[in-house]
Amino acid sequence: MKPVVVIALILSLSCAEAAVNDATVETGKLRGAVSGAVVAFKGIPYAASPVGPNRWRPPQPAAKWSGVRDATQYGPDCMQLPFPGDAAPLGVTPAEDCLYVNVWKPARGGRRLPVMVWIYGGGFVNGGSSPEVYDGSRFAEDGIVFVSFNYRVGRFGFFAHPALTKESPDGMLGNYAFMDQIAALKWVQRNIAAFGGDPNNVTIFGESAGGMSVLTLMTSPAARGLFHKAIVQSGGGRNLLGPMRRLSEAQGALGSAESVGVAFAKKMGIEGGDAKALEALRALPAEKIVDGLNMASMNTPTYGGPMIDGKIVVETVEQAFLGGRQAKVPFIAGANNMDIGFSFARTLEDVFKPFGELRARAEAAYNPDGKGDARTVGYLAAMDRMMIEPARFTVRKMAEAGQKAFHYRFSYVAESMRKEWPGAPHATEIPYVFNTVKVKYGDKLTPADQKMADIVHAYWVDFVKKGDPNGGGRPAWPACKASCDDILEFGPAEVSAKADPWKARLDVTEALAMKGQ
Repeated sequence: MKPVVVIALILSLSCAEAAVNDATVETGKLRGAVSGAVVAFKGIPYAASPVGPNRWRPPQPAAKWSGVRDATQYGPDCMQLPFPGDAAPLGVTPAEDCLYVNVWKPARGGRRLPVMVWIYGGGFVNGGSSPEVYDGSRFAEDGIVFVSFNYRVGRFGFFAHPALTKESPDGMLGNYAFMDQIAALKWVQRNIAAFGGDPNNVTIFGESAGGMSVLTLMTSPAARGLFHKAIVQSGGGRNLLGPMRRLSEAQGALGSAESVGVAFAKKMGIEGGDAKALEALRALPAEKIVDGLNMASMNTPTYGGPMIDGKIVVETVEQAFLGGRQAKVPFIAGANNMDIGFSFARTLEDVFKPFGELRARAEAAYNPDGKGDARTVGYLAAMDRMMIEPARFTVRKMAEAGQKAFHYRFSYVAESMRKEWPGAPHATEIPYVFNTVKVKYGDKLTPADQKMADIVHAYWVDFVKKGDPNGGGRPAWPACKASCDDILEFGPAEVSAKADPWKARLDVTEALAMKGQ
């Protein structure tokens, strides 16, 4: 072969390779990384750095850059104190400069491909997009443009103070984490076509606080039209921990979100509600804002979490679903059979007293033989109130609204963990959904574990593509009908649709929830 021809061939191949891992978004050109059949673009700014004067402001437009930006590494996860027992440990060091988005796409290309957007959990005080189990490659291999992003957590994500209200009396206040999520979804609408994605076919999904975020986005006027399908994994749906604080208005014994901010400022030695106080708060080092907050230390008078701000969060998720005001989109929701629940009952009397006139039904459902102990029975009742029944509630309400809605329960336990876990704990379904079980379990992964991951992942893929998880010869997953008492169980031995064996428990839990309306 002549040298000129060889040079031309090399140049041609180089240009082809560059085309595969290059993309141009509204702020500039990107170069990602090719791995097998997937191209990943990481650390793309979707908003300006939320530091200095941008601390506790709505996300501001990202700056444009010249040249080609390297997009092969994650940006920092948002500032936090990592939680040692986190099921999805961060892969990078947290920092306050953290508003970055990541995109995985099929290397073979494509146009108008379905889009999937992941919202991580972590109790709204921990979490990020960098954990290995959140890698979107398997979805991209299946023809989906996959997106993840960071949103502010802890006091960076949820903070109110009289000085902030004075600074921007008519602006968005308080729920900066949800503002970030909406900004990221708007970025997807403006930019995802550059990666071959269809902005009119976007599925949002999340787990735990991420699932709660999906429900909040479904009920927020500010998020309407930004997505077209939704999946909630262990995200609740009821008013789990009592009434939400309002931004400026106290409700009886429950103080306002501003009062919580004032308490934090006072702890930091900052008094007053004027611009000088706000300047001092914004000047605090990021570590001072964290102040030891994580999932192990959330019960503190200086942190309040999500609030009703009147613009993004106008009512609770439960109120919106009861009133039929949620986004009407195809929907999946469910929880794990050993999910999260907080019980402080010391006796069975403590467990059953809150049920009032429903007590006999509750005792028959939770302790039919009278041999249960307070710890076990209390946990089951708390889990049902926090995660299991609320999932059924949201699926039922979506079905009532005329949407295809699907209810699941995840009961599968990795074979290596069956001596330690009597059921599937909170968040253990995530590596099965992402099909990253090899990352999670390493050389302890068994063929049965991998088979379950292949099945779970395939249901999610089909739902993203067509709004229905069925297909591929898998066990049929019936959509919710009438009372919606059937589930698809990802069980320890098989995947099967069945009548919910916990129906009596959930019915009495539902009755208790409705007493509070």
